[in-house]
Amino acid sequence: MLAAFRSAIVIPELRKRILFTLLVLALYRLGTFIPTPGVDISKIREFLGTQAGSALGLVNLFSGGNFEQFSIFALGIMPYITAAIIMQLLVTVIPALEKLQKEGEEGRRIITQYTRYAGIALGAVQGLFLATAFLGSNNGAFLLPGWEPGFFFYFVVVVTQVAGIALLLWMAERITEYGIGNGTSMVIFAGIVASWLPQLGRTFGLVRTGEVNLIALLIFLAFIVLAFGAMAAVQQAERRIPVQYARKQVGRKMFGGQATYIPIKLNAAGVIPIIFAAALLQLPLFITGVFPESSLAQGVANFFTPNRFPGLLIEVLLIVGFTYVYTAVQFDPRRISENLREYGGFIPGIRPGDPTVKFLEHIVSRLTLWGAIFLGIVAALPTIMQNVTGVTTLAFHFSGISLLIVVGVALDTLRQIEAQLQMRNYEGFLSKGRLRGRTR
Repeated sequence: MLAAFRSAIVIPELRKRILFTLLVLALYRLGTFIPTPGVDISKIREFLGTQAGSALGLVNLFSGGNFEQFSIFALGIMPYITAAIIMQLLVTVIPALEKLQKEGEEGRRIITQYTRYAGIALGAVQGLFLATAFLGSNNGAFLLPGWEPGFFFYFVVVVTQVAGIALLLWMAERITEYGIGNGTSMVIFAGIVASWLPQLGRTFGLVRTGEVNLIALLIFLAFIVLAFGAMAAVQQAERRIPVQYARKQVGRKMFGGQATYIPIKLNAAGVIPIIFAAALLQLPLFITGVFPESSLAQGVANFFTPNRFPGLLIEVLLIVGFTYVYTAVQFDPRRISENLREYGGFIPGIRPGDPTVKFLEHIVSRLTLWGAIFLGIVAALPTIMQNVTGVTTLAFHFSGISLLIVVGVALDTLRQIEAQLQMRNYEGFLSKGRLRGRTR
């Protein structure tokens, strides 16, 4: 593995991509320390200290701590993710958008542009809602001296947050284009991981004072390590459908006849369902969380908060549902069947055409069921372990959604680096038990 990392650094293009990604993520983290004008950070941090497992605590977790700093990235990239969910649903019901999607790269580029505009617009709405209902509440209790709730302050907050979302989207796109990994996922990944080390330090401090039991903490950490291994194994697991190509003679040469396979992952949707579920779950929590004085809002927030049973059940159902939806979007059995027929390929024992489509649909539906169940179980287990061990300080930051996002993004990034190494005939990261999907 050390040789693989050395090879990755030696290759100039790959080294530039890795360094560029790290540089953009470092700039993103620096944005955490650029506050929104007029906001008293110390009062917001003090307030959120009592809201670690609440609605606003979840918003703060997925913004990478930007919310408690109320930085220019306070809303994070979740407005864009929410807009992407809405756009994917609209593509299935609006013929014009469906036609655009079928037009290839140009059509997808236009849909992405629409999604970007929708994400910024949704961020503006959330920023205005946040400024009026949260920052402007209690006669401006969270404002610095000299600032008052009113049109000018609300305008400043909205403009700052819209600019922050636009800048964050630009950074994510640059990572996707010039760096390593998916930019949007990398931004969320960096925000989650950045909160882990400080939280671990605070928890071990509580162990020294006797507020947290050391044995219970070690059991919880051991569970986290096992969860990482299990999630990595499931993310890599796949079913290989054998494919045989017929021989064709062109002139004096014989083409085809080779055997290959169609890899179908146990979790074909990857980390996207978890991100979508987190974004959708964040909406009601965000709306209710800005009304800390309302008993009705707090009741709704408690219902949707993932560290309580109703919210945890909703989280699991969302993950399962989005796994099916995104797998259906990513894997089209009819298109694969048509491609096989066009190039003279067939699955042994299965007739081409509709029988191949039905066979692939059956395999995918069975695999997706088990993959979705696994994702749902992993999402729920940290909360269960919190109740068993009594370690509440880490359970929120090491939630199931956080672990799934980190493992999924890390594996996708490693797979991209692995592909770059293999293109240049370098040995990959693992000489034994390699990343799935890699061939010799």
